[in-house]
Amino acid sequence: MRTQVAIIGAGPAGMLLAHLLHREGVDSVVLEHRDRDYVEGRVRAGVLEQVAVDLIDRLGLGERMHREGLVHEGTNLAIDGAMFRIDMAALTGGKAVWVYGQQEVMRDLFDAAAPRGIEPLWGSEDVALHGIDSATPHVTFRRNGQEHRLDCDFIAGCDGFHGVSRAAMPASVLKTFERVYPFGWLGILAEVPPADHELIYANHERGFALASMRSATRSRYYVQCGLDDRIEDWSDARVWDEVCLRLGPVAAAKVTRGPSFEKSIAPLRSFVAEPMRHGRLFLAGDAAHIVPPTGAKGLNLAATDVIFLAEALADHFRTGASAGIDGYSARALARVWKAERFSWWFTSLTHRFPDMDPFARRMQMAELDYIRGSEAAQRTVAENYVGLPLD
Repeated sequence: MRTQVAIIGAGPAGMLLAHLLHREGVDSVVLEHRDRDYVEGRVRAGVLEQVAVDLIDRLGLGERMHREGLVHEGTNLAIDGAMFRIDMAALTGGKAVWVYGQQEVMRDLFDAAAPRGIEPLWGSEDVALHGIDSATPHVTFRRNGQEHRLDCDFIAGCDGFHGVSRAAMPASVLKTFERVYPFGWLGILAEVPPADHELIYANHERGFALASMRSATRSRYYVQCGLDDRIEDWSDARVWDEVCLRLGPVAAAKVTRGPSFEKSIAPLRSFVAEPMRHGRLFLAGDAAHIVPPTGAKGLNLAATDVIFLAEALADHFRTGASAGIDGYSARALARVWKAERFSWWFTSLTHRFPDMDPFARRMQMAELDYIRGSEAAQRTVAENYVGLPLD
């Protein structure tokens, strides 16, 4: 088998890149270890920045998103129950974010793939990268009990934090930066209307909480929990009680309780790998960086990575130029670190840390109070939340 770009991973980064390359007339093959149902069914991010929305539109995949997605022009912060709103649209010249779950994005990407000749090779096992330092890289894998070799010009590693792509980079080249947080998020999904038409981020003495949604009838709630907590310890009743307590009485009065149909605990970390390109291998999405979900940047960073990468690869195949592919890592990382900074800061602002003493808590409260009373501070939050410009 031969292609121009071998894409490892059929998640958001891999599939967005495949569609972008198809649009530019560049051939690609997507290898995915799991099956479509698994990849599409993973419960992940639900907030899209304008850059991601524009990309989906540019790919001709936005019809259902515009019909079913929810536009949010603001967001809410609650401090021990006292809530205030940040008008993002007013502070950023009309920009907003869209609530449209990653599962829906993946469904749209997969539904449009086959008609465009993009057919991921599901069940590709034992994927290995070869010759990334040479002009003739290739990928080997096993599928349906048979061994395969895929020759290519470049490899795009879009296979997530635990994938094989980043591990293929020489240890002498790769540098990693990580911050593991001493808590997790317990999340539930329930078929109930949301407590508010916009998200509510709550900082409470008992810990963080988030009221969000996937649609007008499906809600997603999170509460900060310990890393050693177990799902079995959190009955639905306990979750709802904790959500209402942390959101405060005004928001809690609008919470509709109901049975959860999905419940999970996720640890939080900040992670960046540098560089995002070595030889003929490029990293994109979670293979290169992880952000805590507080800032809703994961899927959006994957989208901007592949915008930069597709642009660079298309230019190379069209003109032979190497400036774009040579500059990809630096260009992507400049945006990645800004998103990491915001996600780290927002996490630090809204969560209770185990070693937080009374002074640190007072500083956290003072900063939240400053944001509440300062238009300049709210503009900074809004600009980062809706997404910084591409360049």
